[in-house]
Amino acid sequence: MLPAALKKQLSPILQNGFVLKRAVFQSCLELYPMSEWEVLMKKMNKLNRFKKKNNDFIRRFTAGVKIVEVDGNGRLLIPKDLMVFADISKNIVVSSAINIVEIWDKDKYEQTIDDAAVDFADLAEEVMGQDDDEDGIS
Repeated sequence: MLPAALKKQLSPILQNGFVLKRAVFQSCLELYPMSEWEVLMKKMNKLNRFKKKNNDFIRRFTAGVKIVEVDGNGRLLIPKDLMVFADISKNIVVSSAINIVEIWDKDKYEQTIDDAAVDFADLAEEVMGQDDDEDGIS
């Protein structure tokens, strides 16, 4: 069941459906609004499929991809193979990740956040702390 606040935010795009897939870097699932998925697929479609590494990447990235819909009650059916991949048991966390939604087993999510907490300040500085950008804001 999607949280009511998230369902409300997603209401303009609910009728278009979503793509649910395995995450690349974590043991969680990624829920893409169809419009975001289409943008990503346009980028991937530009890859030269006659290069083996590109073909291998496309195959692995799209492995287990499922088109899903949210029903009238705000429920999203997660296929069993994806539940197994993300090791989802009973309690889940639905987390916004800018333009997609991550779906985690609650215990795995909390462990991942705890593990990353120590390095977060360094990561924040490396990713977001570059010199002033062209707008003069850092």
